Amino acid sequence: MRGAAPPPSDPEKKVVKWNWPVVGKITGKKKDAAKEHLKPVTQTLWDRRAEKVKDAFVHAFEGYTRHAAGYDELLPIVGGSVNNFNGWGVTVFDSLDTMWIMGLRDMFKDSLALVAKADFDTKPYAPFFETIIRYLGGLLSAYALSGEPLLLTRADDLGRALLPGFESPSGLPMFAVNTKNGDTKKGWSGDILWSEALSNQMEFKYLAHITGRKEYFTKTDEIMQMMYNATLPNGLFPSKWHYETGTPANEHYSVGAYADSAYEYMLKQWLLSGRSEPQALELYMNSANAILEKMLYITPTRNLLYVTDLNADTPTHTLEHLSCFLPGLLALGVHTLTDDLIPKKTRERHLWAAEGLAETCWVTYADTATGLGPDEMQMKPWPPKTESTTTTEKRDGLWGFGAREDEDVGGKWMAHVRKWERGGRVGGKPPGARTVPKESDPGKRDWSPAKTAYLLRPETIESFYILWKVTGDAKWRDRGWAVFESIDRHARTKYGYASVLNVDVVPPQWKDEMPSYFLAETLKYLYLLFVEEDLIPFEYWVFNTEAHPLPIFNWTSWETEAYGIHTDLSTAS
Repeated sequence: MRGAAPPPSDPEKKVVKWNWPVVGKITGKKKDAAKEHLKPVTQTLWDRRAEKVKDAFVHAFEGYTRHAAGYDELLPIVGGSVNNFNGWGVTVFDSLDTMWIMGLRDMFKDSLALVAKADFDTKPYAPFFETIIRYLGGLLSAYALSGEPLLLTRADDLGRALLPGFESPSGLPMFAVNTKNGDTKKGWSGDILWSEALSNQMEFKYLAHITGRKEYFTKTDEIMQMMYNATLPNGLFPSKWHYETGTPANEHYSVGAYADSAYEYMLKQWLLSGRSEPQALELYMNSANAILEKMLYITPTRNLLYVTDLNADTPTHTLEHLSCFLPGLLALGVHTLTDDLIPKKTRERHLWAAEGLAETCWVTYADTATGLGPDEMQMKPWPPKTESTTTTEKRDGLWGFGAREDEDVGGKWMAHVRKWERGGRVGGKPPGARTVPKESDPGKRDWSPAKTAYLLRPETIESFYILWKVTGDAKWRDRGWAVFESIDRHARTKYGYASVLNVDVVPPQWKDEMPSYFLAETLKYLYLLFVEEDLIPFEYWVFNTEAHPLPIFNWTSWETEAYGIHTDLSTAS
């Protein structure tokens, strides 16, 4: 871990006499439990804060086991239950690795009974995407951490039940699959969302590696080959694709709900398989650079950097909370890509973008009455440009390349970066990548809530965690603690934690839901942000989009040959 020491303002330490074993840092094997249990550890303020997060997890999961055991999720206001993700107990599957990482071994062992008894044939149609990232991802991660054979068996059971989902005319996965008879159906839009088509590669490739089943690899990699061979006029992937033809179905571009994890899995599957699949890396680099050039804007007053959707070439100036994963992804790329793979100038810009985007995500929390961030924001755009400026932009190139020093470059971030670079790089960081004071006056924020609820989402915390690990800047920890205090203050109920309907209203009103991702992602990332030990090193683990860590592996020579793995760009189809 590149983390800094505890801040000077908190020198207090105390010694405790327990240290629950977790995974080994290099091999992924369990440590010697008896020795670790007796090993004295120095516990800092941050370790004690991690314990507070663990207490929150225990409160939430015990509320689930008492009032919703066997069902998918807890209703945290009334103490009821709901089946909304197949009825197999998604909260348990999604929480297994969090229990293991937090050292809650008795809770983990008790939960295996439900996993063993889950009947994957009881749901007529299981949503392909959600079942993979929550159920299959949870099983695979818990198996990798614990070595419990039952979890591999159940992962293989589920993987085989889901394989018919790939049987569309193009090979793009269908929206849902009947895990009993293999029937499939389309989703609400009639097309496949790009995020749902491209968020199964990590799970199925790892499953292929640990089971030796070729079909797990070939079905998911066919989609990657489709993307690699796609013609993209602007370097970005449209948010919807046709099931029948495997071609784009619109000209809408996003890193929000329709596309988010697809971009994420390009870099992460390359990392997961030991950096052996260069096509995935090439897709990541091309798309990441296109996002910086075409989708990043800053607001006119506070210079808040944000990523927004495009309808063709027209920005919507909306920012989704879901898009707050992007700074973490960019920072992970900066951390893991070597100098021969990412030029120095590109690395610098990716890190600026990561820090600036995370700053804005933080500001949308810090500005509100509850200290929690809304689910969607409308960002303040710059005033329309004059005709003469537009003409100059058209003459000098896309997005203001070569724009004059005295020219109005509008809200496009890369235009501001280039103007700042030509002007002598004053201040050390460009506009949009600097610290922004909070603003409690809604009229002066440069943003307004388009969807006012905080849905217990993890994306901002996820990015804080990665940025802390990559930069060692303690401000990301401090901000994470502020967010956790706000969650505990405003979202905690008698039975668990509930979504907050309006982040600017105190006392808050709640929505009667506790999504499984709150235990799988939000609390896990908070715990890892605070705990001093580097429990899941980026050198050996990669998180799927539901925060389930999978161990980095290398394809064997027989796998490479049998599966037809493209280990060189020259072998691309």
